[in-house]
Amino acid sequence: MASASALDSLSRPGSRARRLVERLLDGSGVALDGPRPWDLQVHDPAFFPRVLRHGSLGLGEAYVEGQWDCDRIDEMIARLLRHGLGRRGDRSVERLFDVVQAELANLQSRSRAFIVGEKHYDRGNDLFEGMLGASMAYSCGYWREAATLDEAQRAKHDLVARKLGLAPGMRVLDIGCGWGSLAEYAARHHGCEVVGITVSEEQAAYARERCAELPVEIRLQDYRDLTGRFDRIVSIGMFEHVGPRNYGAYFRAVRRLLAAEGLFLLQTIGSNVPRRGVDPWINRYVFPNGNLPSAAQLIGAAETLLVMEDWQSFGADYDRTLMAWCRNLEAAWPALGARYEEATRRTFRYFLLACAGAFRAREIQLWQVVFSLRRPGRYDAPR
Repeated sequence: MASASALDSLSRPGSRARRLVERLLDGSGVALDGPRPWDLQVHDPAFFPRVLRHGSLGLGEAYVEGQWDCDRIDEMIARLLRHGLGRRGDRSVERLFDVVQAELANLQSRSRAFIVGEKHYDRGNDLFEGMLGASMAYSCGYWREAATLDEAQRAKHDLVARKLGLAPGMRVLDIGCGWGSLAEYAARHHGCEVVGITVSEEQAAYARERCAELPVEIRLQDYRDLTGRFDRIVSIGMFEHVGPRNYGAYFRAVRRLLAAEGLFLLQTIGSNVPRRGVDPWINRYVFPNGNLPSAAQLIGAAETLLVMEDWQSFGADYDRTLMAWCRNLEAAWPALGARYEEATRRTFRYFLLACAGAFRAREIQLWQVVFSLRRPGRYDAPR
């Protein structure tokens, strides 16, 4: 990043700002106005001082506002992250503010737990139907033997069911049930009784209709308020909203709710190193108050409460999942565009492709972890 004095001299767009950006890009394999699909095509010179001042926040905002374009944002981001620009972006003012805020306040407290539902998941079920496809599963698919997104999501549900040993009559808790895809699968195909919780009113309404004829109860509820006992607990793509200050409370809740010989499966995106907060642009425009756990944070919070039986990493599958979601969104946009602004399309396109690039660069990971309460005998995890 340029010094404060240098940034002050960039108040008006000009060639000096462009030269500084070119210097940052040097060696990354990404060029300005180049011929390759991952090169940035800059439409407005105001882009240069903006990205120098505001780092990743400015980069995302400038894209949504149309100041630049790129055919392969996914590959552009992957190359920039491999070049180390993600770590330099962590020094932006906005990133430092988010870190300080996360240190001083519990951004995922009970009173704030429903913010992400209101800001993101309640945008409109038709938008997510267009993007996610028939499964409406908003988490990483399992592409080991799958050729399509729907096959990958079914394979993920099957993998979860096999790891948990789902059987008729089991009482299953789904923490962060989304639009009810896994709850429906467990009830319909394995005869389970399912309680699913979400912090999104739109998700809850959709999941209740989806599972209306099945032994499934969908609740609008925070995980800290749960009571009862469950044979199996599963949580897919929700732990990213828990926050480091609440990891202990989360695992204590799981321990309290899990039957003596039960199993708990957690699927989460993970960070290579402990971090406070997420990318400033994602925090402001996509997922407010999120935080990706590191492996040490996750295990440190669980190790005195639960036994880890299995750990599987398949982050490359999230790259493919995100790319499939982006293709779906583009195909659905002619119908969605009548209701949603172009800024919404560009926001989701940038989010999906930037995250795909981050997984491709191995900057972030995807983990599926199985825990028990010192269950007797050997646990053999299926793959």
